Amino acid sequence: MNKISNSEKTRCFGGKPGKEFYADYHDNEWGRPKHDDQELFEMIVLEGAQAGLSWETVLKKREGYRKAFYKFNIKKVATMTDAQLETLRENSEIIRNRLKIYSARKNALVVLAIQKEFGSFDKYLWEFVDGTPIMNKWKSFKEVPVTTDISDALSKDLKKRGMTFVGSTIMYAYMQSVGMVNDHLTSCWRYGK
Repeated sequence: MNKISNSEKTRCFGGKPGKEFYADYHDNEWGRPKHDDQELFEMIVLEGAQAGLSWETVLKKREGYRKAFYKFNIKKVATMTDAQLETLRENSEIIRNRLKIYSARKNALVVLAIQKEFGSFDKYLWEFVDGTPIMNKWKSFKEVPVTTDISDALSKDLKKRGMTFVGSTIMYAYMQSVGMVNDHLTSCWRYGK
């Protein structure tokens, strides 16, 4: 079997020249199940940072976020001081919105509480989909919802626990990014893999 070159792959997104970082995210992360609490926390922070912006913008700043937030070490982020968070408002390597920066600490504290209650953030999250990714069969992005009953329920529960930047639309994008739902289009080379 001949290997398909990167430029010949049909993708849901990220196939344009100059967007190799976006293609790499599409091919190697989006829709693939994540179960590591630190990775799951990273995506909560990044999806929240994306609110009102493009995902491309956030991906370009991902390394800056990793540096700023201790590679998303949940315990370290949970103990960041106001002074440390305020300093990040001057950091051009991340999105400098005050509420989004402070939400990383707030959300880390909630993740720690969830870990204590459920044993892991992973176990808590994946219960919303009975431990198995939802496999959709969309032919066009016009068919893909921006929220579902599950993203509504997840959003509502996380807000009740004290998280911010976790509205239903953000949570549906989060579910896609961590593989709780697989929304690769049926024409995409990643579909069904």
